[in-house]
Amino acid sequence: MTEESEALVRSVLVVANPTAGTTSDRLTADVLALCAARAAEVRIHRTTGPGDAAAAVTAARWGTDGHTAPDMVVAVGGDGTVHEVVDGLTAPGPAARPALAIVPAGTGNSGYKMLWSERPWQEALSAVLDGPGHGARLCGLDLAHLAETGAKVFLGACSGVIADALRVARSVPLSGRDRYTRAFADAADAFTPYPGRVTVDGALLYEGPTVLANVGGGRFRGGRYQVLPHSKLDDGLLDVCVIGSPVSPREVPELTRHAAHLGLPGVHYGRGRRIVVERLDGAPLCFEHDGNLQPPGLARLTFDVLPGALPVWAAGTAVLADASAREPA
Repeated sequence: MTEESEALVRSVLVVANPTAGTTSDRLTADVLALCAARAAEVRIHRTTGPGDAAAAVTAARWGTDGHTAPDMVVAVGGDGTVHEVVDGLTAPGPAARPALAIVPAGTGNSGYKMLWSERPWQEALSAVLDGPGHGARLCGLDLAHLAETGAKVFLGACSGVIADALRVARSVPLSGRDRYTRAFADAADAFTPYPGRVTVDGALLYEGPTVLANVGGGRFRGGRYQVLPHSKLDDGLLDVCVIGSPVSPREVPELTRHAAHLGLPGVHYGRGRRIVVERLDGAPLCFEHDGNLQPPGLARLTFDVLPGALPVWAAGTAVLADASAREPA
């Protein structure tokens, strides 16, 4: 990874989800205006339903949308929107592989925070479009491949209480990160650990009552919870954290808010190329990936790393370190 990229962005496709948690017509208009002031070609696709973002990005890469392939795709939405855009960017197809940029407009926006910390999106997108010397870098982000479904995981996947919080969030009358914060606390109060097992590259990491098992590359979940604080974007490995007995589910939101869970009895952290998460009583796992709660049905999840699979724009290392130092508690 280099501190700065020499790449210049000349053409941009903006993929905007009008139903994302904190989006608005004004936000989309501001994104288009900022891009148009710096790039030679800017076009927009407003999503119409599940799968539409992935289809639009795939068409843009193939050129079947009537345009040449863009240099960059800007995802305006939450982690679910970003996941679909990633699907389009990494689908089998031509050599054209535009880089991803994110404008956060969802509930947790953990994917954006992974790349830019709390830096305002206007500064981040300007840094990319202004070219070398403005604090942006182009890097190859590791993804995870979920063998049982074929899904590519951008931010991370989690079984247990973090996934259950997404179910609870549907009935929470708040928006943005506050919505997930309330849902996480409510889910944790009522959660019963499940009998689980996690292996890393074939070696047992943990077996027993499980509150959660988080696999991936993003440090944060819900935009505020540092479940994988040691994770790196492009080290060619997947991080995994398992929280089990004797940690009470009620303690997990506050512990992970400050990464205070690490080192406690019952907390196990690992890193490897293949992570397997299992539920041992035959019942299906409650799990999510990239902010999307998955249908029940699987009792075993197998994650394999895809090293450097996604070109993505992120903050320069020095900028990211400075932003993290100023990050609110």
